[in-house]
Amino acid sequence: MLNFKKLNNKIYYILFVTSVIIIIFLIIFLFSYFTKLRQKEISSKNFSSTLQILKLYSEHSNYKIQTYSSPFVIGIIKIDKLKLDYPILSEVSDELLKIAPCKFAGPNPNEIGNFCIAGHNYIDNTFFAKISTLKTNDSIYIYDLSGNSVEYLVYKQYEVESTDTSILSQETNGKRKLTLMTCNSLKGSRIIIEAFEA
Repeated sequence: MLNFKKLNNKIYYILFVTSVIIIIFLIIFLFSYFTKLRQKEISSKNFSSTLQILKLYSEHSNYKIQTYSSPFVIGIIKIDKLKLDYPILSEVSDELLKIAPCKFAGPNPNEIGNFCIAGHNYIDNTFFAKISTLKTNDSIYIYDLSGNSVEYLVYKQYEVESTDTSILSQETNGKRKLTLMTCNSLKGSRIIIEAFEA
């Protein structure tokens, strides 16, 4: 009976130590993951600050905003309701989406047509993680490189399969349209927000 008790104690001890090790590794993994997400957020904010500084100097001196071959910042998206304020990159790729929302299709910011922007849906609520909470008539502001802003009002929110390309249609009847898209990680579908110029 004594040996059985010692065996039970050893098993409990091994389970306890194993659990502690697993918890420590999990904490390290989560800390590392959120640190990387925070660094991406900081990089995105730095892009936005750089664009604002370049704009300031272009208006008040002989300096002009330097244009680069893409990818580069082509504008800024602001959604006050979500406290969202990010630069928009000119191309889309897995690596660029880790830095900021990206132009997916359509014209340049605030031109006639359907300007489509893709953004990641991170669990720490950065980038486009909260766009599914937008409601009809919520405002979205798009700033172009000249500093001009256009207000867009949300008129539709829905989900589509990841293979559905109808959301990229440029049939806008000569109006400015904005389409935001992000992943629904749980369903494997895409969350879509459509807005027209106010």
